[in-house]
Amino acid sequence: MTGCKDDTVAEVEIRPVRTVVTQTEAWNDFPSQVGEIRSHAETDLGFKIAGKLIERSVDLGTVVHKGDILARLDEQDERNQKAAVAADLASAKATLVQAEADEHRQFQLLSSGWSTQSKYDSALKARDAARAAVHAAEAKLRQAEDQLDYTVLRAPEDGAISAVSAEVGQVVSAGQMVVRLSDQNRKDAVFALAESAVLRLPPDADIEVHLLDAPEITATGKIEHIAPDADPLTRTYTIKVGLVNPPEAMRLGMSIVGRVRLSGQEVIPLPASALFEKEGKPAVWVVDPNNSTVDLVNVELALNDPDRILVASGLNEGTQVVTAGIQRLWPGLEVRLPASAQAGAR
Repeated sequence: MTGCKDDTVAEVEIRPVRTVVTQTEAWNDFPSQVGEIRSHAETDLGFKIAGKLIERSVDLGTVVHKGDILARLDEQDERNQKAAVAADLASAKATLVQAEADEHRQFQLLSSGWSTQSKYDSALKARDAARAAVHAAEAKLRQAEDQLDYTVLRAPEDGAISAVSAEVGQVVSAGQMVVRLSDQNRKDAVFALAESAVLRLPPDADIEVHLLDAPEITATGKIEHIAPDADPLTRTYTIKVGLVNPPEAMRLGMSIVGRVRLSGQEVIPLPASALFEKEGKPAVWVVDPNNSTVDLVNVELALNDPDRILVASGLNEGTQVVTAGIQRLWPGLEVRLPASAQAGAR
């Protein structure tokens, strides 16, 4: 029996791989922040006197104009006080009329020699005292009128009611907040930032904001205030950004997303699955379009997250990088690309 010889040559394995074509993008490492729209100026309004609240003509969100009545207190005591002071003023004026007549009569008698200087001096003193009593009563009447006016709370400026803290029937003290008035003409974007973010925040940076539920509604602004100390509970710092001509759709209290507008670093984003290691340094497998072989290229990373990496240097735009099957590759190995990747390479 003669032996048989197999002349079949073993074919070199061509491994299929999945790749992406690199593209550069601008990137900065300052994360977006969620905040809310607030009024640039908010004023807590209350009564100058204590009393029982009998009327509140505004609710949360009510738009008011300067001079509009916001709330009233029970004014019965103040009306009674005004009436009593008005009666005292009338009595003082009557006393003054009598004192002036007595002074005039004593002056005439003194001039004709029928009275003494001491009697005239007494009449003059009584007249001056009566005048002083009238002035004092007039001042008390003005004070009583002011007290009566204090039972009405009016809007000092145009704005919107952003908070309500007292209900009808409640007894409020002097100075206690009844409503909060917010200026609608100027709006701020307010954020709470951690210490690490505040330290990296450029003070003159432009800030872009958009509504959380409507990203197409946007505005820009500048940082106007950074809180000098941290919130004792959250340990964050309040940042206020003054918005420039924000759209009407950005209403007070709406949630927004803010982003620091920086020039950014040019990076190449890749899936985290593309990351390999060469001599303890990050690397990726690159496909040579001429012969479909792979080579391992060292890169520098700007970001290494579980989902993606950002390559700062080591790759050029338009390079094909292997993103799947990297553990079974070696330099010079021929690989097979998907049909779509081959068409893109051509």
